[in-house]
Amino acid sequence: MFVITPNDINTILYDYGFHSECLSFTELQRYYYEKDNPGSKQVRLIIRADLMDGSSLVLRFKNEDDAPQDIIEAQSRFAVLLYEQGIETPKTYSCSGHYANSYSFNGYDVIVTVENFEDGEIKIVDPKTAEDTGELLARMHGIAESADFHVCSEVLFDPLKSNDLFSFDAFNRHRDKLLTIDSGLCHKIIRKHSELVSHIEPFRKEPRFAVQGDISDCNLYRTSDGRIGVFDFNRCGDNNLYFDAVMQAVFEARLMDYPDYMSGHQEDTILSAFLEGYQKIRPFTAEQKAAFPYFYALIDAFWGVYMQNLIKAIEAEDDAAAHQCMEDILKRETSIRKEP
Repeated sequence: MFVITPNDINTILYDYGFHSECLSFTELQRYYYEKDNPGSKQVRLIIRADLMDGSSLVLRFKNEDDAPQDIIEAQSRFAVLLYEQGIETPKTYSCSGHYANSYSFNGYDVIVTVENFEDGEIKIVDPKTAEDTGELLARMHGIAESADFHVCSEVLFDPLKSNDLFSFDAFNRHRDKLLTIDSGLCHKIIRKHSELVSHIEPFRKEPRFAVQGDISDCNLYRTSDGRIGVFDFNRCGDNNLYFDAVMQAVFEARLMDYPDYMSGHQEDTILSAFLEGYQKIRPFTAEQKAAFPYFYALIDAFWGVYMQNLIKAIEAEDDAAAHQCMEDILKRETSIRKEP
């Protein structure tokens, strides 16, 4: 397992121009590649280093197949661009003109980045936080577009590819079985899916720009003066900005923690607040507004959790439960929301 010591941290700090040494450090995140492969040399470790001068830094150590040094460097440079343009995000430090640098510690080769530690991590999303996040994302999109900035890496939330929110592929992989359960219903779902996709397909041709890629509760914070900020550019890549706006909004409306008083109606409230905040800065075009109801229906119909329920029913050979899942999918496909 990859292990780091205070002396290793001090070596990095010296290279990055810091004169204070590490007093102590704590792990903020570690990915245990060794669980599946004891001999793995892949690394994802994030630590907080508290220095003797009272300051705190975040050091990120990576060695992952999908994150070469040039990509991490580009992601860091995007974070720096946002910082310089007034976005609340931790200051990122450079060494010898580069933000991402290679080191070898205890038999592991890793890429290291260094940034300020920011307190105030957001744990619960309320309507004000959602609105502020929408505004923040819109400002970030505007900066990326104006600077024509690109990071050539895959993102989590591209609706025209495999993504982390919804999956028609999960449905389609089991098509043969679903056809035996109810061929008419299955064909209706497939035709409706094609129709929904046709409404967002025209946006495929639009230019893509760098996005942070993972606006979520664990990646947002509030400053002492109430501003909202973002860190962690690990999933930064190029995306259609409209796709990113909608899918980040749905993520924030469905997959975070919310105040108890919002129980049962948080999705509509949070989604509306996020999109309202976004459109204060970057109003959707008429075409984007018209496509939104179908885009949302596509996400909702093949939402990841719903697909898991369908697959569980198929694997359990529970045809009645699988049929009910199919009926629910078609219902969500045809339940069209109003424009934002």
